[in-house]
Amino acid sequence: MASFNLLDMYRDIIALPSISSTDTSWDQSNEQVIRLLADWFSRLGFAVEVTELPDLPGKFNLLATRGEGDGGLLLAGHTDTVPFDPGRWNKDPFKLTEEGDRIYGLGTIDMKGFFAFIVEALKDLDLTRLDKPIRILATADEETTMAGARAIASAMAIKPDYAVIGEPTGLVPVMMHKGHMSEAIRVTGKSGHSSDPANGVNALEIMNQVMGRLLDLQRQLKEKYANPHFKVPQPTLNLGHIHGGDSPNRICACCELHFDMRPIPGVGPDELLGLLHHALAPIKEQYPGALELTHLHEPIPPYGTDPEAELVRAAAELTGHAAEAVNYCTEAPFINQLGCQTIVLGPGHIAQAHQPDEYLDLSFVKPTVEVLQRLVSRFCLSN
Repeated sequence: MASFNLLDMYRDIIALPSISSTDTSWDQSNEQVIRLLADWFSRLGFAVEVTELPDLPGKFNLLATRGEGDGGLLLAGHTDTVPFDPGRWNKDPFKLTEEGDRIYGLGTIDMKGFFAFIVEALKDLDLTRLDKPIRILATADEETTMAGARAIASAMAIKPDYAVIGEPTGLVPVMMHKGHMSEAIRVTGKSGHSSDPANGVNALEIMNQVMGRLLDLQRQLKEKYANPHFKVPQPTLNLGHIHGGDSPNRICACCELHFDMRPIPGVGPDELLGLLHHALAPIKEQYPGALELTHLHEPIPPYGTDPEAELVRAAAELTGHAAEAVNYCTEAPFINQLGCQTIVLGPGHIAQAHQPDEYLDLSFVKPTVEVLQRLVSRFCLSN
């Protein structure tokens, strides 16, 4: 089998910047990472397909396949990272730093490093014994639009039986998580001199009513819905950012509020948007044309796999941890659309993700490799 070393692979992949951001000054192509992965999996005997995303030049997905037909196991992850704050990092984010029982670098756990774990696990397996295919999916732009995973779900070109997404879960299986919606409400009034309020329409005053209706909706969500798998059981609504007006002696003509909502399985984005429009309807009627509601990004639906599904039970057995529900988002709802049982499971802790001096604790290496090998053996290899 081709010669690979885990730390060398880590060193090579961390050295390739692949930041995705809605800020164009930060946003980068992931092509170099994809080409590196194409080399790794080609050397392992995989057929590799690299696809540039429609309407996103410089953004690529990779699908590597060994074996024939449908079914089998998909190991998936994203190739992009978040931006970093140079003033808060004590290490070079693009140079793997070994220190004690940790390795540091941007993407060590979130989550480019997972692909090194996949290679480490596969290199010692006899893949000539495959009776179901093993596939590797590497996507673009998970940290922003999830465009890579959306493209895979839309194409429906593969039909795995099972999928594992290697986000940092502390090697605890995740079988359910909330979705995410980022919304903006813009109120347009009419400017005028503050000495005569009747000469204008104050957008701040209208927004005050809007916020009251949103807080009522927040309370309704808490009273009406609950999923006991989650630490915070209800869909949430958070008022996050507001800006309006330009001078204390001018009637405010425009005000904009940004807020997020977290749908749960069974209460998805469409239902929450319906509740939102219903809550705002009286204000829209009172002030025709004054309110505009838009997405800050396309909604990410919630995700859930049956807690009794075969993959969930296998992951719990192999890791020694019962499957959990979490509040953060992954690509799982889009991978799930392929019709497969899906879990999120990977090395490292989510608390280190998106943080300065991101690191992997090396105590995860042996158990992660063993779990991946056993999953591949269970779902893809003949006895």
